[in-house]
Parts: sequence; C-alpha cells; structure tokens
Amino acid sequence: MTEPAQTPSLYERLGGTFGIAAVMDVLTDRLYENVSANRNPDVRKLHETNSRAGFKFMVTAWSIQETGGPKVYPGKDMRAAHENMVATEEDFDIVALEVAATLSYCGVAKQEAQEYMDIFESYREDVLTASARKSETSAPDSA
Repeated sequence: MTEPAQTPSLYERLGGTFGIAAVMDVLTDRLYENVSANRNPDVRKLHETNSRAGFKFMVTAWSIQETGGPKVYPGKDMRAAHENMVATEEDFDIVALEVAATLSYCGVAKQEAQEYMDIFESYREDVLTASARKSETSAPDSA
C-alpha cells in the first residue's frame, strides 16, 4: 500500500529560503520607498532608525517560518513588535496592497500568493490591537 503524497508546504512552493528571500528583498525595498506607508510617523521612524538590511532579514525570517519553513525568526510576536507603533486599518491595508503587488510582480503563482496573503491578513488584529493600546495610552486626557 502506498502512502498518499503530501502537499509541499507553502515554504517549499515559494522556493524555500532563496525563493522567499528574493521576494522579500523586493518587498522591503518597496516598503521603504512607499510614500503612503511612510506618511505614518511610526513607520517613517522605523525606517530611519533601523537598517534596511536588518529589516529585510527580519521580514525574510518571519516569512520563512510562517510559511512552514525552519523556525528562524528571532523577533518578537506581532503584538509585541507593534506595541510602540500606531497603525490604522488604512496603514495595514497600504502594506497589504504592497505585499500583494510584490508577490504578483515577482511572479508568485496565484494560489501561493493567496495563501501568503491569508497568513499576512491573519495578523491584522495583532498589529492593530497592539497599536491601539499605544494610541490609547498616548492620547491626552479629555477630562
């Protein structure tokens, strides 16, 4: 009796570490240059104070891990990573649009692109909840 073939992980279907790194290289450059994303002062500050190379590494490592590859992401979870930022739904949507556009630009197949976007989208509440807490604590008292 033969065992059914396992479907390769998204990590494998995206080309493993090197395939993901190639896409994330393009994505992070596009995010650094995205005028709409950089209107957010917290995003702009992040881009000004952190090295682009370090950001590329973190985004690549996160993507490798989240798509079923090795556990290589050394960063904080998404809530903790965004607790010192204020991000709105519009901010998240700007980044999501850039991610989707980059996946398309890099020739990622539709199914794999959708699966990656589903992973990305699954963190929306973590990013917005963390940033909402910062916004609430930094808002002046209305009393």
